[in-house]
Amino acid sequence: MNKLISIASLAATIALSGAALAGETPAPEGAGVYFINVNDGDTLTNPVTIQFGLKGMGVAPAGTEKEHTGHHHLIINETIEGEELNEPIPADDQHVHFGGGQTEKTLDLPAGTHTLQLVLGDWSHIPHNPPVMSEKITVTVK
Repeated sequence: MNKLISIASLAATIALSGAALAGETPAPEGAGVYFINVNDGDTLTNPVTIQFGLKGMGVAPAGTEKEHTGHHHLIINETIEGEELNEPIPADDQHVHFGGGQTEKTLDLPAGTHTLQLVLGDWSHIPHNPPVMSEKITVTVK
């Protein structure tokens, strides 16, 4: 009988530890991210300041595991979809992290047309379930 209890206990431990696996941090219903000061179709000039809005959740720095919180990621000229939604968001020129809890960024974008999207990441940079993502917008930089 003790072996059965031990096996059940081990299975429960594995199941509980799996709760923090990729894409498993829950987002509350109605949560959303959005651009405050930039709209689809805008023409911008450098330097560009982009302000991030969040509803239904709170902002917390990366590494802070607190329910219904996350931190912003700005996706530039890229898309995060499919299995990428179950993995940490990369950190590069197209995937800009705001792990300190920042809610705006001033940057220089090359002249031309660009797509922008916000994605909220959990404490480990993985999108929530369901993903908290803005609509992808297109802007032109002069």
